[in-house]
Order: sequence, then C-alpha cells, then structure tokens
Amino acid sequence: MTDQSPAVSISHPPEGLLRAVNPAVKFLLGTPLGGSLRRQMMVLNFTGRKSGRKYSVPVSAHQVDGTLYALASAGWTANFRDGANAEVLWDGKKTTMRGELIRDPATVADLAHRVAESYGAKKAQRMMGLQFRDNRMPSLEEFTEAARRDGMRAVKFTV
Repeated sequence: MTDQSPAVSISHPPEGLLRAVNPAVKFLLGTPLGGSLRRQMMVLNFTGRKSGRKYSVPVSAHQVDGTLYALASAGWTANFRDGANAEVLWDGKKTTMRGELIRDPATVADLAHRVAESYGAKKAQRMMGLQFRDNRMPSLEEFTEAARRDGMRAVKFTV
C-alpha cells in the first residue's frame, strides 16, 4: 500500500508555541545575539489594509535572484494584495520596503521550488514550514499542486 499523502503539505509548529516563541525571535533579530538567524528570518511591521491595526510578524526570509520574499499561506499576506509598505527588519537592519502579494499558484510554486532546491530537502522543510512526503525534494508540479490546494502565497519585498 502506497502513501497517498500530498508530496508537499503545510507543517507549522502549534499556534501556542509560536505565540510563546515569537516575541523572543523578534527581540533576537534586532540584536547581534541573533547571529545567523538574522539572515534566515525577518520581522515584518505593517498596518492592516482594512483594520488599520499594527502587525509585527516574524517570518522566514528567502532570497531568490537577490530579491527578498516571504512564502506563506497565512491571512496576514492579504494586507499586501494591492501593494503596501512594511518596515522590514532583516540582517540586523530596518528598511522600509514595498510588499507585493503574489497569488498565482504557478509563480508561487516556482519560487517555492527554487527556494527549496537552494536549501535542500531537510532544511527546506524547517525553513519553509512545509513537510515533504518521504523527505525527498518535490517536483515543480508537486509544489504547484500544493500552492493551489493550500493557498500558498508569496510576498515580494523591494526597496
């Protein structure tokens, strides 16, 4: 009998754990104590598009061709639907950047596949909040299926 689970699926730590750990992560990213974490993670500070509420979200930072991206299926990404400014804390520096939401599954899948390939299967799962069936690198087609099924999105950040 073969495993029929998806080749790529969302796999995040429990919400309670994230709530407990995120303040420490945000603090560390703003100090030299953050070490290599300062290039692997970023903190996005932005205002809600409809609510006007202030958000501060730590996420994995991914670079593709020298451009900074966040890959997520979380609701906060909708705040960048028509483009929005965010203060981005990355690599120990705060920079005002423009975030543009990318929802096209083929484009998101291509970005996710390229990011995963750059990390390798094991690190990609940890850095991207994903789980790969059989711990092998999924194909572009499998990433496309996941992007469609799970509503994976990308936010592209430019200066």
